[in-house]
Amino acid sequence: MPDPKSKNKRQKTAGDTGVLNAAILEYAYSQGVFPMPDEQGVIRWYQPDPRAILPLENFHASRSLQRTIKKGMFSVTYDQDFIGVVHGCASREPTWITPEFIRAYSELQRLGKAHSVEVWLGEKLAGGVYGVHLGGAFCAESKFHTETDASKVALAKLVERLRARGFTLLEVQFLTPHLAQFGVTEIPHDEYLRRLEKALKLKCDFP
Repeated sequence: MPDPKSKNKRQKTAGDTGVLNAAILEYAYSQGVFPMPDEQGVIRWYQPDPRAILPLENFHASRSLQRTIKKGMFSVTYDQDFIGVVHGCASREPTWITPEFIRAYSELQRLGKAHSVEVWLGEKLAGGVYGVHLGGAFCAESKFHTETDASKVALAKLVERLRARGFTLLEVQFLTPHLAQFGVTEIPHDEYLRRLEKALKLKCDFP
């Protein structure tokens, strides 16, 4: 979920490929692997150790974020503008979300295995988050905002939706100081795979 261009020395490379599509993505995520392009644009596959997760029962919303949500200045939708959220996440320099990534994840979304949370200020898309959904696991890919707190609202509403739908695992790839404020923690990769295996056996609806 953080910018994967950051130099995380603990990540494990699981190989590389120049092909990316929905079938490959679904299989990779089910094995605890996700793609990122390197600086030359070559797609590589990663298994970070440790792995960052956000325990759904431990999500922490600051008082200011709670006030923002209660004010109702933002409206929230789900799967209403997946491509808009992905493009919002890609609208930074440098970005790892290439046209190939957009095509592949959009294909996965059309199959009902990727989802987005959109945060609106009036009719403007002000923020959002998207990720991959398999069973009772949600693997968050990226989030963005153009208005203060919009991406935080998106994350809070994502957690709320996952709790309500019976999900048991929210993975966010890497721990950063920004994500730590929400309760994100790290677990060994082997433990992540055990939790993922259990989550994959669940049948949870996102929409």
